[in-house]
Amino acid sequence: MAPVHSQTQLLVVGGGPGGYVAAIRAAQLGIKTTLVEGAALGGTCLNIGCIPSKALIHAADAYAQAAQGGFMGIQVDGVRLDLPQTLAWKDGIVAKLTGGVATLLKKHGVRVVPGWAEIVDGKSVEVRQGEELLRIQCEHLLLAAGSQEVELPFLPFGAGDGRVVSSTEALAFTELPRRLVVVGAGYIGLELGTVWRKFGAEVTVVEAQPRILPAYDAELVKPVAAALARLGVQTLLAHRVEGLNAAGDALTVRDPQGSLVELPADRILVAVGRRPRTLGWGLERLMLDMAGGAVKVDAQCRTSMKDVWAIGDLAGEPLLAHRAMAQGEMVAELIAGHRRRFEPASIPAVCFTDPEIVVAGHTPTSAEAEGTRHGFKVLQATFPFAANGRALSLEAPEGFVRVLARADNHLILGWQAVGAAVSELSAAFGLSLEMGARLEDVAHTIHAHPTLGEAVQEACLRALGQALHI
Repeated sequence: MAPVHSQTQLLVVGGGPGGYVAAIRAAQLGIKTTLVEGAALGGTCLNIGCIPSKALIHAADAYAQAAQGGFMGIQVDGVRLDLPQTLAWKDGIVAKLTGGVATLLKKHGVRVVPGWAEIVDGKSVEVRQGEELLRIQCEHLLLAAGSQEVELPFLPFGAGDGRVVSSTEALAFTELPRRLVVVGAGYIGLELGTVWRKFGAEVTVVEAQPRILPAYDAELVKPVAAALARLGVQTLLAHRVEGLNAAGDALTVRDPQGSLVELPADRILVAVGRRPRTLGWGLERLMLDMAGGAVKVDAQCRTSMKDVWAIGDLAGEPLLAHRAMAQGEMVAELIAGHRRRFEPASIPAVCFTDPEIVVAGHTPTSAEAEGTRHGFKVLQATFPFAANGRALSLEAPEGFVRVLARADNHLILGWQAVGAAVSELSAAFGLSLEMGARLEDVAHTIHAHPTLGEAVQEACLRALGQALHI
């Protein structure tokens, strides 16, 4: 059957955060836009990533507090978990948000084509819809195909009669696993492992590196490690995964001494990272320059082929939804003739562990390296939440805020924080870095009391030698 032809100015492949934002902004600018999505609008983040995981984290926190009994003098009897109802509540949040994306696209006149895109060349893709083959031709092609879970060849998803799962399945267990083993102590593994531990599962985390969250500095990780221990999560560090045992009902790992250990498990969550989604949809036909496993782009998200753009996870690290959104908005404006470059001062990153971690800008290590290269010294100061009234009222005294700045002119270089709800500080961190703030700018800004944000101000005051509450 001959394909049905269609034309558009901008064709977006992928309806995740980057793709749908690009489509909406392009339509606002008067660009005829078509978006192709094979699964659900909102992509991984809204459907099987950021949003459902944060919903379950909230539900698990609420259940754990209620089940604790006697917390803050509140006595609760007869607490039980209705898991199907919890999952239905989580799915309701997802449905509301994805439905909102569909409404926004329709409101702005974006044509949404359901189906999987197969690239023909740099100006066209084909989408099969039942018996019909639709060929869409475009002036600009924006690739926003996202990423997918990394699968271990010796521990494939579905192995052990479905015992081995990815984060997608771990967001929707229909019954509480009695014993859950998590492979990988990065943020995905720890977030989901903590959820199921708070719901009542026995959880063991296996990590090849000598500590959890190996991408973060040790001081930030300490409160998270302590919280895991209090929860009763077993962490096996410097252990190498070998695969399933012969019966397929346990994970076999090798300890630091080289001995084999079997970990019986009802479910085994493999959370060892994600990789750009480059296979299975004809991307190789474009013969684009690559940067490792990602599509190589410049500071405007242009690929090596004229009028072909790539954003978000497909364009490599950091794999963050808010980065993809910012890139998508920029590309739409570039196509409309605006002058833009993607050169943010920082892209905040958050781990929704217990407690949370947020980082923005330089780390202590990278700040010191920058100082060595350019001949300046670095100031570093922390303010503990144990001295913050709001943190104490939340029963969350663990953690701190840390600021890094140049010693000569006090220009702020980076922020890190660990503690309850510190994800909400990420906006302040990002804004100070983007605006080129100095320690005095933040220290002399009046911060509302009592809030966690006071710790941001106090960290800057301490860096200036003017600490008031410590």
